[in-house]
Amino acid sequence: MSIEGKTVLVTGANRGLGQALVDEALRRGAKRVYAASRQPITHPDGRVTPLILDVTDRAQIERAAESVKSLDILINNAGVSLPDDLSDRAAFEHHFDVNVYGPLMVTQALLPSLTQSRGRIVNVVSVGALAAVPILPAYSASKAAAFSVTQSLRALLAGRGVKVHAVLPGPIDTDMVRELPIPKTPPESVARVILDGVENGDEDIFPDPFSAMLADGWHASAAKELERQNAALVQAEPIAA
Repeated sequence: MSIEGKTVLVTGANRGLGQALVDEALRRGAKRVYAASRQPITHPDGRVTPLILDVTDRAQIERAAESVKSLDILINNAGVSLPDDLSDRAAFEHHFDVNVYGPLMVTQALLPSLTQSRGRIVNVVSVGALAAVPILPAYSASKAAAFSVTQSLRALLAGRGVKVHAVLPGPIDTDMVRELPIPKTPPESVARVILDGVENGDEDIFPDPFSAMLADGWHASAAKELERQNAALVQAEPIAA
């Protein structure tokens, strides 16, 4: 799928990777980009339509879905990452609300439009889904769950013509991990590789040098093969002509 001429919605679009994804979609010729965030934002490009959207607020999700008349690509980018030690249940639940339940609710609300367009769902997960980061255990657990949900959606929606991509980045130079003393990749670079992967039809996208080291091993792994075998258990719905 080419981004040119398509309608894209990006959650968490006010800064960091979300902002970079909005700009990259515009650079590739997107017809309309819905920039969703919890706070009002402005953008100089007339193709951008701001949306107020807290992914944990069901009423806001429903209003946003009603305002989106058609959609080709949904990018579930909004997320949260806070240090914890698994002693605070509220912190654990907050990560799941934002990183798991929120994207799933947004996806379900916009699925009719995506089914009609035979569109794409892009879930920004993390390499932390594959191996936990112990200083961010609630974040890691939520991203592992988000990856599992992504794999299930991929199989369940294939028969409708909707493709589902998992993005598994390493550290990105955004506010979320800026204080960690580790190498980070600029969000603009990550956004380019993500949309390259969408256009190429890549199921799992490793969009930065750190995560790219894992790509070949993942694609050839027993876990990936098991995912393919499990997907075959789904009774695919026929794609309408």
